[in-house]
Amino acid sequence: MEPMKLHPQPVMPQGFQCASRNCGLKEKGTDLSVFFSSVPAAAAAVFTKNHFPGAPVILGREVILGRRLQAVVVNSKISNVGTGAAGVENARRMARATAEEFHIAPDTVLVSSTGVIAKPLPIEKIERGIQGISALIQDDPIVGAQGIMTTDTYAKAVSMNVGPAVLTLVGKGAGMIEPNMATMLVYVFTDAAVDADALDAALRDAVAVSFNMLSVDTDTSTSDTCAILANGLAGPVDQKAFSQALSFACIEMTQLLARDGEGATKLLTGRVSGARDAGQARQVAKSLINSPLIKTMAYGADPNIGRILMAVGKCFDCDIHPERIIVHINDRLIYARQERVDFDEAQVRTLLGGDRVDIAVDLGAGQGEAMAYGCDLTEGYIKENAAYYSS
Repeated sequence: MEPMKLHPQPVMPQGFQCASRNCGLKEKGTDLSVFFSSVPAAAAAVFTKNHFPGAPVILGREVILGRRLQAVVVNSKISNVGTGAAGVENARRMARATAEEFHIAPDTVLVSSTGVIAKPLPIEKIERGIQGISALIQDDPIVGAQGIMTTDTYAKAVSMNVGPAVLTLVGKGAGMIEPNMATMLVYVFTDAAVDADALDAALRDAVAVSFNMLSVDTDTSTSDTCAILANGLAGPVDQKAFSQALSFACIEMTQLLARDGEGATKLLTGRVSGARDAGQARQVAKSLINSPLIKTMAYGADPNIGRILMAVGKCFDCDIHPERIIVHINDRLIYARQERVDFDEAQVRTLLGGDRVDIAVDLGAGQGEAMAYGCDLTEGYIKENAAYYSS
């Protein structure tokens, strides 16, 4: 089997197109995107478990029961969260406006909104923006990704081949990221022929090893949505190969989102092996990348082993045996047999100074493995969020 790889430049699968424009929510840049399939597509989705789901999530849970979608419409800047019954009606208006523009059924339109919470959605501006957007439809997924950005520093899209088909992901992230289902906003498009049940199973498996292992700041967004649409125009593909490709692409997108966390300067990964089971491995891996002290250690390139031991040791429900713990930083052994290994501190500081910090912990308690993804914690995160509501 050939190694999986992404396209040098992302493309849309056949039958899928997108468009974005400024509808007046932002002073500059695009703030409204539509993704459209020329034919109805089998679909599946997962949403946030936050107890304050946004109106689009409430509507999305209803729409996805139909298991078919033909369009996704997304606005940035205002999240349509904490807006009551009026917010849900505004989400329905977004769906209806998109359906009218593209001559499709409203119940095949998935709606998302991202941005500031508890502000009324300027629905009239969005409806005016949707009118005529079909004339802007084109094939570059980056264009669609631009319209869904909030504090992201760049648009995010990846694509790859799966047999005769193409698999494309478009996503946004930056802050309020520790999913309990998927991540922020991520949309997956493919021209492979895959039925809704198989899509749902593949999506949940992929999410478990990618977006559910991502954390920028330990906070679970009210708007998290991850959806997949398969229009079948490229014909059937091997289901195992499709699932493997989906997981691979989701992990690649996860790393893009982690690297572009608010204020981030580097990717932080936590690799855990030797856990009693996969669940305990995931818990310890998340503890590593969620620790503010480890995040600041990574930012400052400071090889403070005590912070790693602390993050492992506070996983009270896990089988932790201090005498078995082995720790590596960027493949350099730094701790074993309950003692700090005699390493060259200057070399480890240099390793920590790169754009990726990988912390690997072997628990010596079983066969469980997991990997979590995050970023460092910098002054930029504080500055970004200290005035987010007013920006």
